[in-house]
Amino acid sequence: MRNVEADALPVLRDDAWNSEQRDEGPLNRADRNFAELLQELRVVFTGVQILFGFLLTLSFSARFADLDAFQQAVFMVTLICAAVSSTLLLAPVAAHRILFQRGLKRELVASGHRFALAGLTSLALTLSSGLLLVLDMAVGRGWALGATGALLALAGFTWLWVPLRLRRGHGTFD
Repeated sequence: MRNVEADALPVLRDDAWNSEQRDEGPLNRADRNFAELLQELRVVFTGVQILFGFLLTLSFSARFADLDAFQQAVFMVTLICAAVSSTLLLAPVAAHRILFQRGLKRELVASGHRFALAGLTSLALTLSSGLLLVLDMAVGRGWALGATGALLALAGFTWLWVPLRLRRGHGTFD
């Protein structure tokens, strides 16, 4: 059964609701939302940085010359996706520097949210293509494709389906 009360509220909850429920004005809310976004990005970006650095060194390893055409293509996709992930996850920080003290905090939070979602999507592709490459070399292409499909399904379930289900008010996953 749908939660009618949750459906009646705008996606970003209006300022009156925040004032009443949190005793928080629009600017305080934007500041809190941006601080939360930066904390989330800080956690995710550390992992992306490590992965990207590792990928950059791979092409200089002795075994890199042994990769077949498929593995080389997967490596390129993985490296590109890691670079795109880094760029998208850093975009809110760069935007904040450019927009600093311009009175656009609410717009910055909204665009930062979109960049974070795009960065997480790219990260899911980075993780899955990296897994595909390593497992293809270690256990063979069939197992690698199966495990990669399972990882993408898991990411889709935990990063997309569960949050969307919770947002629609269909219950909790306690």
